[in-house]
Amino acid sequence: MNASLRISVASLRAHGRRFAGTFAAVFLGVAFLAGTLVMGDTLRASFDTMFGNAAKGTDAVVRGADTITTPGESRGVRRPVDVSLVRTVEKAPGVAAAVPDIEGAGQLVDAHGKPIGGQGPPTLAGNWIEDPGLNAYRIAEGRPPARSGEVVINRGAAKKGGLGIGDTTTLRTPDPVRVTVVGLATFGGEDGMAQVTFTGMTQADAEKYLTAKPGEAAGIRVRAAPGVGQEKLVAGLTPLLPAGVEAITGQASARENTDMISSQFLTVFTTFLLVFSGVALLVATFSIHNTFAIVVVQRTRENALLRALGASRRQVTVSTLVEASAVAVAASAAGLGGGIGIAAGLRALFPAIGFPFPSGGLVISGLSLLLPLAVGVLVCLGSALLPAVRAGRTAPLAALRETAVDRSGASRARAAVGAALAVLAAGATLTGVLARPSLWLAGLGAVLALAAFVVLGPVASSTAVRVIGVPLDRLRGDTGSLARRNALRSPRRTAATASALMVGVAVVSLFTVFGASLKATMDRTVSRSFAGDVAVSTPSFGAGGSGLSPELAPAIARLPTVKYAVGLGRGVAEIDGRGRALTVTDPAVLGRVFDLGAVRGSLDHLGADGIAVARSEAVRQHLTTGDTARLAFTDGRRVNFTVRAVYGRSELAGDYVITRAGWAPHRTQDADTLVAVTFADGVGTADGKAAVQRVAARYGDPEVQTRDEYARSSAEGIDMMLTLVYALLALAVLIALLGIANTLTLAIHERTRELGLLRAVGQTRAQLRAMVRWESVLVAAFGTAGGLALGAFLGWVLVRASDGASDSAFAFAVPPARLVVVALVGLAAGALAGLRPARRAARLDVLRAIGTE
Repeated sequence: MNASLRISVASLRAHGRRFAGTFAAVFLGVAFLAGTLVMGDTLRASFDTMFGNAAKGTDAVVRGADTITTPGESRGVRRPVDVSLVRTVEKAPGVAAAVPDIEGAGQLVDAHGKPIGGQGPPTLAGNWIEDPGLNAYRIAEGRPPARSGEVVINRGAAKKGGLGIGDTTTLRTPDPVRVTVVGLATFGGEDGMAQVTFTGMTQADAEKYLTAKPGEAAGIRVRAAPGVGQEKLVAGLTPLLPAGVEAITGQASARENTDMISSQFLTVFTTFLLVFSGVALLVATFSIHNTFAIVVVQRTRENALLRALGASRRQVTVSTLVEASAVAVAASAAGLGGGIGIAAGLRALFPAIGFPFPSGGLVISGLSLLLPLAVGVLVCLGSALLPAVRAGRTAPLAALRETAVDRSGASRARAAVGAALAVLAAGATLTGVLARPSLWLAGLGAVLALAAFVVLGPVASSTAVRVIGVPLDRLRGDTGSLARRNALRSPRRTAATASALMVGVAVVSLFTVFGASLKATMDRTVSRSFAGDVAVSTPSFGAGGSGLSPELAPAIARLPTVKYAVGLGRGVAEIDGRGRALTVTDPAVLGRVFDLGAVRGSLDHLGADGIAVARSEAVRQHLTTGDTARLAFTDGRRVNFTVRAVYGRSELAGDYVITRAGWAPHRTQDADTLVAVTFADGVGTADGKAAVQRVAARYGDPEVQTRDEYARSSAEGIDMMLTLVYALLALAVLIALLGIANTLTLAIHERTRELGLLRAVGQTRAQLRAMVRWESVLVAAFGTAGGLALGAFLGWVLVRASDGASDSAFAFAVPPARLVVVALVGLAAGALAGLRPARRAARLDVLRAIGTE
């Protein structure tokens, strides 16, 4: 073992540059993984601290016991409590103070009439709590609100909106309310709670604008008397509370908020980044394996001499693995430092682009250090294992032969295994997208397809390179012909080098096709379902924004230029034990502005006790016209509704439609998400839109868009996602580029004598550089072509599987312009990767190169 170690150390000292590409690949993959884990730890710790500070003086929270949560949401809607319950709570043993906590959506408008926030983080409004122990905000400037129309806002929102004490602005609740800023508040010494905006009102104003009716609150905050613990306080409160109301500790409330953020945002966010870390490490695996495979082939005579001098197979294998371990440990350790730097950079960058990243330092756990280190070492050792075993099998007599060149190609066994994997992949994917729609089965098929591409790479590389390289013979003459022959020399090596780029291009192509399909689906949905002329909406996502005033649609409908205007609100109820979203609207007008498909029954007379159901949902619930559906609301009441209509299309209308009269007794803060408008006959788009804009300006100035503009704006989030995906996948392409460059550099070392002879017989330095560069481009072209084909196929699989696994009908679309750009980037990566090896080859001394053994 000592001899193996000494040999490995000597080899690393003598040939350290051989492993530069391997070091870089491991470093980048580990750095991205470590950065993701550190950032996740930091976000969790920051949110723990933030919610802990918010509940610091609150020892108990009294609230509604039941929550209705609809699919895709984690917070849910909870029934309000009666403000009069505060008097009962104050008399409970161990209570020092109790105040109502009234909270709702409230979006401030800045000094220029534009909404503040709304791009993810919540825009909150509530009653200003005077008790400093129960209010996490502190007055930094000015005073608390004392009269109707006065508000305190957090200092961060004031800075963003250019607002100061004494300024008058609009607060969307969603009804526009004119307010005067009388105070600026801080949260835990900061300008606010991360990127959240907060507006504190008088209790009377909060009840008037944020609740369904006066006398209701989201909950009651309770402060314990000195010496009374939170558990004891809750135990004393519980017997005094009416049915449907519960008390929990302040710590439990803070923990629930953290868990909600974790499940809704952090888990998705970190999983998203971890997937790309996995892609980067997978790409690195191909590069690492290729490097060690070439090194082992180049050291055939050296390993054979060691065997002839008495070294065992195990010693030769171990010496190769020791080299891999040294590179792995060094690169992984450096990657940890790089990961911490990435996390620090993202922490500084995200607040600048409006991302909800709470303040605080980096949090680095032991797992965030050990896991990337272990993964980096295992990936490197796993990639080097087969080349190491191959090195140990070197026969002693190989020392008498010339240095071997890897001419391994496509064996029959490889072709048979690859064909079998391809058949299994086709079977799994077709079953998962056609016979039995299943994302998991389609995912298995996708993994098998990737494996089939990798295994069949050497089988296809010879034919592919010959076909792709045909134009080179005509365009570049002998230089192009030599480049093509060099790429054909070792099919396995060419395929392994191209596979790294293929994976990166495949994932880019997959998301490109899926993103284009989502946009096509959205465009088709709007074009097919939305029969109106303009849409009024508020540009926000996540928990941000406040919605549209329910008074906006009737105001627009009164315009002489408008034929129909209908607002779509949102309610929630429990149906058959599951939370469901309700579309609150005027169903009779809805059917005239939206294409709902075939309608069984009538939408014109739902009344306060009728409901309309989408056909797909009616089939699941075994409902038809005339049946009774029992709805449970957040106020605790259970009401029977008669199914008076079943409609065919639910893309924009949702699965359940009820009237405002049916929703009014159970509503919380009322808001519309969209107002659809159809113009009167003969009214042009420009005139009609201008008239709607004038009315909308009185209701907070929401955005008014034509149908095409609305479809495009609905798809803007997809473009943002794709931009982030491309930025993240640039890492994988960079690693693939390093792999190609490293492979070419090692191949040049292998072909030193050959290159010297070419120079001796008249090849110029420029021709030699061009030959190496074109060889790199051919390898990249093979990988890019394979990646495009695989990515387009996987994109189709994902679209069809999503179509079968959901109620929405997905449209498959291939964006040729974007895929051409992806192809050009892949080819450019190949050309770039060949620059350094080409320069190195051109600098070879001719006589010394000819004399190289």
